Amino acid sequence: MANRNRLTGLDSSFLHLEHDAATHMHVASCMVFDGPPPTHDELVAHVEARLHLVPRYRQRLAFVPFGQGRPVWVDDPHFNTRYHVQHHALPPPGSDEQLKHLAGRAFSQQLDRNKPLWELWLVEGLEDGRFAILGKTHHALVDGISGVDITTVLFDVTAEPAPTPAPEQPWVPRPLPSSAQLLADALLERATVPAEIARGFRSVVRRPRRVARELLGDVRAVGSFTLPGARSAPPSPLNVPIGPHRRFTWAEEDLERIKAIKNALGGTVNDVVLATVAGGLGRYLRAHGHPTIDLVLRAMIPVSVRSEEARGALGNQVAAVWASLPVGETDPVERLALVRGEMKGLKDSHQAVGAQLLTELTGFAPPTVMAQAARLQARQRYFNLVVTNVPGPQFPLFVLGRRMRAIYPMVPLAQNLALGIAIMSYDGTLAFGLNADFDALPDLELLAAQLAEALDELAVAAGLPPRRGGRGRTARRRAESSNGRAAAEAGAAT
Repeated sequence: MANRNRLTGLDSSFLHLEHDAATHMHVASCMVFDGPPPTHDELVAHVEARLHLVPRYRQRLAFVPFGQGRPVWVDDPHFNTRYHVQHHALPPPGSDEQLKHLAGRAFSQQLDRNKPLWELWLVEGLEDGRFAILGKTHHALVDGISGVDITTVLFDVTAEPAPTPAPEQPWVPRPLPSSAQLLADALLERATVPAEIARGFRSVVRRPRRVARELLGDVRAVGSFTLPGARSAPPSPLNVPIGPHRRFTWAEEDLERIKAIKNALGGTVNDVVLATVAGGLGRYLRAHGHPTIDLVLRAMIPVSVRSEEARGALGNQVAAVWASLPVGETDPVERLALVRGEMKGLKDSHQAVGAQLLTELTGFAPPTVMAQAARLQARQRYFNLVVTNVPGPQFPLFVLGRRMRAIYPMVPLAQNLALGIAIMSYDGTLAFGLNADFDALPDLELLAAQLAEALDELAVAAGLPPRRGGRGRTARRRAESSNGRAAAEAGAAT
């Protein structure tokens, strides 16, 4: 039986992608809360009370000698919550721009592989009486969907914290395996686990017709994934060598407004989101003098293949599709129609199924081959950027009684990819988190504004009123926060 603590081929590929100081394979988010911040001690105690619900958070990686097996998760005998839950403060005035700058600095730092692969930064001093938490978790540990599940474990769904079930017994780290033990376990597993393949072969002999049909469908699915990728993506200013430093910003919108656009013009919420991304990128490229006539960029879109039964489990259960973004189309309705047709074609082609099969095959590849394959993938020219859309909880979350008002997600950058766009819905809003190389996109705020303008184009075409100014959503939230604080203060005075 395979070691359940051993990384899968897909999980370990995210470690191989992080082969130099310029690439960081952690997913992250910037979460903004109402109310006075908790103290560092309060947050540390709160997290410690929940850690037994996410055991991986106390584990670090152990690497097999000579690369003869994928790493395994082992208990960290030196685990210290205070190392992972850090405390920071913004200088006055504590603006969103300062928070974005700090987030960019936080997301520029690789996680230490000698410790559990996660961090939380408590950030106080944000204007309007707010505070923030920056969260980082390595992609080898978590994908977007399971990351959302972890968030719902660490945070509360009501302002009054629910009692956390106590662990059955105090946590005591298991002894670290020796290098010889790690090597022996990996070699033994390699020699014994392939027996499962023999069982699969006997299944082929016993049920030839059914298996033949399944294999034919799998071959077609894999072909649909690989054949479109045989052609290279077009050159763009988004595909340049990147450095270790990052810029981070965001744009946000009412989810109901996006649904109204979808209902009026057709398609899905995801179609509207991708059409918005295509429109914003087209505007950005034209603003910098890049010709976009008939230009179609290619986006790698991660797709969750996590079953409902697997929700809450860590590790990656994700495949990918490559979608064309018609950035050269200036008519918003036609751009949405093109995206809608593209996504329907991808669904019909079963491209995500093929991608899943390919990622499952990585479990049988020798680790040294996997490392080289992951690095070659990072140098690929098959797509121009990553766009990921993760459905978040559609109810408010709280930490120590403070309501989370917004969450801005971050997707990491691989080599030669200077921009990643992560989209996440939460409690009636949809946030676009933009992560970019610091030098390649010095005017990232311009791109965020142009995403909002591209969405406005679609809204007007759908017969909706234009956006309430560039900061309408943020201004409304701050007004709500101020009113809530004023009411609380009045109640206390009474």
